[in-house]
Amino acid sequence: MRASPLNIRVQDIDHCGIVAGICDEMNLVEQINRLLGTHSQEIISAGQVVKAMILNGLGFVSAPLYLFEKFFVGKATEHLLGEGIRPEHLNDDRLGRVLDKLYEAGLTEVFVTVAICAARKFGVKMDSLHLDSSSFHVDGDYINNPTAQEAAEPGGIEITYGYSRDHRPDLKQFILDLMCSGDGDIPLYLRVGDGNESDSAMFATIIADFQRQWQIDALFVADAALYTEENLQQMKHLRWVSRVPGTLTAAKMLSENIPEQAFNDSAMPGYEIAAICSEYGGIRQRWLVVESQARKDADLKQLEKRLTKQLSKAQSELRLLLNQEFACSKDALIAAQRLSSKLPLHQLANIQVNEVKKHTGRGRPSKDASPTFYYQVDASLEPKEIAIAIETKRAGRFILATNVLDAEELSNDDILREYKAQQSTERGFRFLKDPLFFTSSVFLNSTERVAALAMVMGLCLLVYSLGQKALRQALERAKKTIDNQLGKPTSTPTLRWVFQCFMSIHLVTIAQIKQIANLTHERQWILQFFGAPCRKYYLLS
Repeated sequence: MRASPLNIRVQDIDHCGIVAGICDEMNLVEQINRLLGTHSQEIISAGQVVKAMILNGLGFVSAPLYLFEKFFVGKATEHLLGEGIRPEHLNDDRLGRVLDKLYEAGLTEVFVTVAICAARKFGVKMDSLHLDSSSFHVDGDYINNPTAQEAAEPGGIEITYGYSRDHRPDLKQFILDLMCSGDGDIPLYLRVGDGNESDSAMFATIIADFQRQWQIDALFVADAALYTEENLQQMKHLRWVSRVPGTLTAAKMLSENIPEQAFNDSAMPGYEIAAICSEYGGIRQRWLVVESQARKDADLKQLEKRLTKQLSKAQSELRLLLNQEFACSKDALIAAQRLSSKLPLHQLANIQVNEVKKHTGRGRPSKDASPTFYYQVDASLEPKEIAIAIETKRAGRFILATNVLDAEELSNDDILREYKAQQSTERGFRFLKDPLFFTSSVFLNSTERVAALAMVMGLCLLVYSLGQKALRQALERAKKTIDNQLGKPTSTPTLRWVFQCFMSIHLVTIAQIKQIANLTHERQWILQFFGAPCRKYYLLS
């Protein structure tokens, strides 16, 4: 007996079953519902809405929020989110109300609560945490009402112009502070700040508040924005590693004058390290002058380009000077010295001031005509050998600092390794700014909802990072691999590639009996390395 077409329903699942399973494994819906509360008359709870937004955000289809409901049309919405939930329940009004509730509950508090609990459940090590920030531009005016701003609760943000990491100074922006674990790039802290906020003014406060609230004894790692005297005093009871700004006089002097014999080979290939003691800002600390061979080669190539470019510019400025007429020799000499002093890598040589006789009027001057005199500079260009030697010596060098004085507790190589792991937050920002992600849809009608959406974006990164880490750990434990994009075996696949492998998977319901279509052997092989919550969406035990 053939089933009636009315009893057959085909809905898309694709990789959404993996995303939904990771959300379930970290108890996302339950955590959000506990923080925001539930109501008996709700068809879809706040936690389920947030889960739906994460499914949308990790759908990689660039569907902005006003098309959010349409994203779920044709998908197995009820299968993924819960019984009785249909796409029309995920309208923009419901989403907006949940964003408002997230904001009122405290975005950082909600994110950290969910992230820390998930990290502990997935066994994420929190020995070191890496802090960085980036800007996210928005479309629209977002005019801040001064009266409303004064009345706003603490934590309100101002979307305004500021230093743009996206190179879009024409657009207003907000700042996102992100703290990730050194183990698996897992985001554990997120904060949304004003668009013109300074990193150096906030980093120490963020670290101190995070440690005080969550009592996590971690090594905090940040870039040079953290390294100010005020911040060092504020963090003197915490363990930290920071890059020392190259603009500090002490840092410049050290990079230029430290002898070559002070360097020792690092356990990390291509690096040499020289350690000294410092008391900058009144805090005892270790400074490491690090020399990277790869970076040195790049810096020296860049120096050659700068020399060529600055020589061309200096020649143009010298030509203008040689053609200039001066009323007296003193003025001519001062102009030559001024030009020579402002050239960074070149200087004027063989400077002479010549007196030039000039007759006014037209035609040949008469014998008794009195000439006038002006003065011109004659000079040539030569490189500043000392300045070039200093630049050459500083090439490839940077300075790291830590207040952990015991090298047995934190070795020089460990300091360098932790700083290089700072790329974990940078990778997080690259993920959030991907054109296929929905950061481009940050054009909501209130700053509060923009901030709340930014937090949901952070939750997407959390789900993605946890899933990728869990998959790689499972492959490593089993000593197995899956094929990458080139068909070669890998034990460290990206979760995005896995998502692409799960295109065109459907939930087929025939007479209320569910089946999964297109679940090939390759896809079943991959699913065995995910947890049971992921496999259940593909009807696997």
